[in-house]
Amino acid sequence: MNRVLYIEDNQEIGRWVERELNSTGYEVYWFQSGEGAIEKAKEVDIVVLDVMLPGLDGFSIGKRVKKMDSSIPILILSARTALEDKIEGLEFADDYVTKPFHPEELIARIEVLLRRFKKREQQTIDLRNVVFYPVENRIERKDTNEEVLLTGKQYQIFSYFIQHLNQILTKEQLYEGVWRESYIEGDKTLMVHIRYLREKLEKDPANPEIIETIRGVGYRVRG
Repeated sequence: MNRVLYIEDNQEIGRWVERELNSTGYEVYWFQSGEGAIEKAKEVDIVVLDVMLPGLDGFSIGKRVKKMDSSIPILILSARTALEDKIEGLEFADDYVTKPFHPEELIARIEVLLRRFKKREQQTIDLRNVVFYPVENRIERKDTNEEVLLTGKQYQIFSYFIQHLNQILTKEQLYEGVWRESYIEGDKTLMVHIRYLREKLEKDPANPEIIETIRGVGYRVRG
């Protein structure tokens, strides 16, 4: 059962939407303000929120949720129809539905977002502190939800590890696979690039969990 975090302060609309979603098989957590809702977002599959709320407005709540976890789809449900409101909302939200609306349209849009994000989740490689999105060639840190930006050579090394996930690679294999040249014993180039790569990927570069050193052999990235 998919779980929906629904944030709406209007009692009549809130009860109506909650009833419609429940009858379609969704588990709904209805909040009438942002208080406690952002923390609850960690437990749900999608967030549906109004913009005009007491305390924090919907835009502020949505931005905080996305910063906390960019993999949670957000749908704005608002009476604000101005173009500038829609543009501001879609800077962080994944869909924007204006009131009044038909419940079937809302449910259809929720289902589209859930399918899209579940498909995206399936196309990821989890590497302890980071998540790699192969389709987008994007790496994201779990602790900050920030994108990791690599240099060209760093990305080539990372990609080579991903192509040989869970395999122990010798320094010779890595160097020849990335630089397309024979490895010269004593060359520190690879080691320097690995160090910089760890500084960007690892939670603690001094104790790497992603790029493991296999003493006397080389390196390994485990999925």
